Amino acid sequence: MPPFLIVALGTIGAAALVKLLAKESKRVNAELDETRGTPAPEGDARPTLRRDPQTGDYRPQ
Repeated sequence: MPPFLIVALGTIGAAALVKLLAKESKRVNAELDETRGTPAPEGDARPTLRRDPQTGDYRPQ
């Protein structure tokens, strides 16, 4: 395969990746902007996590 085709395919792939990452970044930022307006739960409203000795996972108390 000629080197210029490899470079061209790499460039096209990199451009597609940058476009995909930019779109995802905008989606995540829009989602974060929606949640910024909502008040945070009070201190005790959030559940405390405890480690499950059988599985090792952290679960709400």
